Amino acid sequence: MPSAHPTVARPSVCPLDCPDTCSLSVTVADGQLAAVKGSAANPYTAGVICNKVARSYPEFVHGANRLTRPLKRVGPRGPGAAFEPISWDQAIDLVHDGFASAIEAFGPETVLPFNYAGPHGELAGGSMDRRFFHKLGATLLNRGPLCGAVRGTAYTSLYGPAPGMAPEQAAHADLVVVWGNNVTVSNLHLTRVLNAVKEHGGKVVVIDPKRTKIAEQATLHLPIHPGTDVVLALAAAAALEAADALDRDFIARWTHGADAYLDAARQYGPADVERLCRLSKAEFQAFVDLYKAAGTVAVSIGNGIERGRSGGSGLRAAMALQALTGNHGRMGAGVIAKPGLAAPKTTARLQRPDLIPAGTRTLNIVDVGQKLLDPTLAPPIAAVMIYNHNPVATHPDQDAMIRGLSRPDLFVVGCEIAMTDSMRYADVILPAASHFEYDDIYGAYGQNYVQRAAPVIPCVGESLPNTEIFRRLARRFGFNDPIFQATDAELMDDAMDGAAGRLEGFAPSAVPLDRALAMTAENGAPAIMCATHGPATATGKIELYSEEMQSRYGYGLPRFEAVPTDLPLTLISPSSDKRTNATFGGCSPSDGMEIVEINPADAAARGLDDGDRVTVWNARGRVALLAAVTDAVRPGVLYSPKGMWLKSSNTGRTVNVLIPADLRTDIEAGACYNETFVDIEKAPEPAHSAA
Repeated sequence: MPSAHPTVARPSVCPLDCPDTCSLSVTVADGQLAAVKGSAANPYTAGVICNKVARSYPEFVHGANRLTRPLKRVGPRGPGAAFEPISWDQAIDLVHDGFASAIEAFGPETVLPFNYAGPHGELAGGSMDRRFFHKLGATLLNRGPLCGAVRGTAYTSLYGPAPGMAPEQAAHADLVVVWGNNVTVSNLHLTRVLNAVKEHGGKVVVIDPKRTKIAEQATLHLPIHPGTDVVLALAAAAALEAADALDRDFIARWTHGADAYLDAARQYGPADVERLCRLSKAEFQAFVDLYKAAGTVAVSIGNGIERGRSGGSGLRAAMALQALTGNHGRMGAGVIAKPGLAAPKTTARLQRPDLIPAGTRTLNIVDVGQKLLDPTLAPPIAAVMIYNHNPVATHPDQDAMIRGLSRPDLFVVGCEIAMTDSMRYADVILPAASHFEYDDIYGAYGQNYVQRAAPVIPCVGESLPNTEIFRRLARRFGFNDPIFQATDAELMDDAMDGAAGRLEGFAPSAVPLDRALAMTAENGAPAIMCATHGPATATGKIELYSEEMQSRYGYGLPRFEAVPTDLPLTLISPSSDKRTNATFGGCSPSDGMEIVEINPADAAARGLDDGDRVTVWNARGRVALLAAVTDAVRPGVLYSPKGMWLKSSNTGRTVNVLIPADLRTDIEAGACYNETFVDIEKAPEPAHSAA
């Protein structure tokens, strides 16, 4: 007999925390994911997807870690936690009673919604959940400082909330500077753009402490010491001025504060680049010469810059080079950042911040581990709901996070697709649907297309979409306003302005599933800063000196702040080719120990060989890794990908245990992942039992 569930291909969208937001073609066989491929629906992603998605999604959705029923913890919290299945009604009652008890004792701010980016759809990422917690009066969470806010604020300090350059426009540049962006791992489709640049004789510069795959293919690779990007950018501005390579007409027409900016830049020169950035004067001059010679320059700004004390300044200074040299206002010139601002999002209508009680406190997400342990916090955090997030795997000062979630008096609710490290600290777990099982609309942050996805398979087991889970919670708490009963279609229509011409007359809930809508200028032309639109700043110009930054942080110009070191090596923890942050950390490609890359000179000084079991350590903790000796990593730097789960190390901790949570970036109080100072030693051989 023919199968009741034939094999079919269905369109979808990748929701992971990645700038590319690829269109997908999903093969479904017998009601399950059989394969995930790229589709041509999105012209930018054009049928190509990363290996991690193609390789791991079927296991993620249908594998042993998938959560399919509501669960109640029985016994102690932590890696060995045991759970028993319960009904949805029982689970919702337990959440209600736990929250209600905490609120009765301490007030509504004692409840903390602990979520981050997770799925990047507008609905799953923040819709009914925000309405629920806003109405509840729960503590607000400033999520951006964990990642993204530093880069976003740096960008808007120059340009305001105006869309930046769409990445495909960079194909028209003579020079593309890839700064702190490991393209092939975390921004895959920019690779095709860079190849197009090289095909027409253009040049590519890569600025990164590691000789990444894209750096190996570049015209020039600058292996900069982590955290010193602002020094390089300011010195380059001064050198370009000295070489009469600034665009004075553009500066006069389009910038604010250029004189003050250049005064600051002149404080740095080649000697500072050599001493602080640890680049030779010849490398620095080669960079300046390429910038000067290029007629059209594009700059791709990655997350790598923002992860240090001077990260905001580094980002601002890297972008300022474009304004100083007149690289805006034409095709191929600009900063590849924030093109998603072109999407007509109506976030307030979707999330309803008007429901928030006046005076509700806000906590920085980076502080949560410490706040959970703070006996002076008033009111204390007595109840937490972890969803769209795996804080045990991703936060700085991992040990503090684990100790905080282990508090016996803390009520913890988990809502997840898979049994992550964080879920093992929950009292109640609500099984969430994967994005292949619900409706959503996607406005990407790294490209300028809007896409919609519908379910390609039924919800696995008893799992439910986030929106339905929070509808049920709202109903249990007696929130009867119609906004808490809105359907997913209604939420999508709340997420974006259906009257915007860029949506081509489609209601957001009716955007075609088989194509992506380009967010162009109003006349349909490509959106180009200083051509189709200008900066959305108070002055209407690119603000090289920012009054807002001066008011908020005490300085309006970029500055360098050196961080004292107490150990000889700097650990950076960039994206993995196996995972997206911690997503897929429980899938088979991430089984076993993670590597740490080390320069041959540093390895030899410690008697380490390739493949050795090693311990990387500082005062915060120790993590077991496998040494990979390579000259791709500059001396003085260790390189170990982020997002591993606890099982990967026999110390029960990952590299996040080493990362400080008390040191913050110069703007937005962000996490300084790359200001992690460590040493490394050979680990003792594992004990073998007697025969």
